[in-house]
Amino acid sequence: MKYAYRILLLFLICSCGDQQSPQKTETTETLTTEADETQSQGSTFLKILGTIQDAGSPHIGCKKDCCKDLFDHPDKNRQVVALGLVDNDHGKKYLFEATPDITRQMKALVKDEILNKNEMVDGIFLTHAHIGHYAGLMYLGKEATNAKNIPVFAMPRMKKYLETNGPWSQLVLNNNIKLTPIENEQSISLSQNLTVTPFLVPHRDEYSETVGYKIQGPNKTALFIPDIDKWNKWDKNIVAEIKKVDYAFLDATFYSGKEIDNRDISQIPHPFIIESLERFKALDTLERNKVIFIHFNHTNPAISLDSKEAKNILDQGFNIARINDVYRL
Repeated sequence: MKYAYRILLLFLICSCGDQQSPQKTETTETLTTEADETQSQGSTFLKILGTIQDAGSPHIGCKKDCCKDLFDHPDKNRQVVALGLVDNDHGKKYLFEATPDITRQMKALVKDEILNKNEMVDGIFLTHAHIGHYAGLMYLGKEATNAKNIPVFAMPRMKKYLETNGPWSQLVLNNNIKLTPIENEQSISLSQNLTVTPFLVPHRDEYSETVGYKIQGPNKTALFIPDIDKWNKWDKNIVAEIKKVDYAFLDATFYSGKEIDNRDISQIPHPFIIESLERFKALDTLERNKVIFIHFNHTNPAISLDSKEAKNILDQGFNIARINDVYRL
């Protein structure tokens, strides 16, 4: 009997031990999930913070169907073109363009997978001196956030323009911004993960030169060309440049010339989307998928993903930039 009792007692102890094993498994799964989240947060990526041309949508003075309803019912996603660049491994984040929507865009940049929750960015890269691309600098001044020495990466003419013209020169004098000179085709190393290279493109250069950027991460590379004149005016072959990168964020200001019925189209010679589609038709499916159209004028019907124009772009294997989309580098 004593022997049988001992056997029964041993059986009960083993049974209780088995009941603990699911808890150990659950704990292991939780730790794995947390590790996965940390790994996700440790990534380097681009985030789309705006997709619209400089003057926004709705556009000042516009009485066309494209804008009239938006004055009463604004679309919060219609913000001016900007990219956020995040390097979580080094706790850094950057803006490409300082737009009139910079307040909301910097706020949006710290919402999701950003380890550095400080709202102020570690630097701003400017493409040129048209209002949608640099006017947001005004919010770094003493009337607004009164920032301290925010690095602003600018080409020679752009740098001189900011230094010698108010109110921008006040930002420099008050040390709200710290102008960091950059040069054509000269790479800037931001960290072991990130290299940024500016390159000149043809455009209306009244106050500054115009550049695009190549953004190289640890695994992938992106082109950012929000503004350019016709592709054939550039000394590089855009098709060849697309093949060298993983993502190409390209000027999509106008879908076609039909949108422009009150201005001389020769004075605003962006590549129409229909022209880009024709030029890119030799690309295979994989290469077409790299192209993300961005910088849409308020008249561009492709802003609406339900439009036949947007459907034409997507059906041909190209992409349309959408606010808050993330592209891993």
